[in-house]
Amino acid sequence: MYVHVGGDVTIPADKIIGIFDIEKTSVNKEVNSYLKKLEKQGKIYYVSYDMPKSFVVTERYVYITNVSVFTLKRRAAAPDSRLL
Repeated sequence: MYVHVGGDVTIPADKIIGIFDIEKTSVNKEVNSYLKKLEKQGKIYYVSYDMPKSFVVTERYVYITNVSVFTLKRRAAAPDSRLL
């Protein structure tokens, strides 16, 4: 099963470690440090350059997306998320 995270990007649901609200978590110093470190390593993928709402963590990359956490979680929980 795949989860559409925005744009032309879909991620295998079993590869998703976490889905986070960027506004609520980016105020945390450790989260900011983590994201900056990954950006320097080239492991941040911007799904859209619109105002980001959330980020999806996988083992290899972090996807910054303008899709809300609520929508992403709904898609991940759907029986056939390819349709959402």
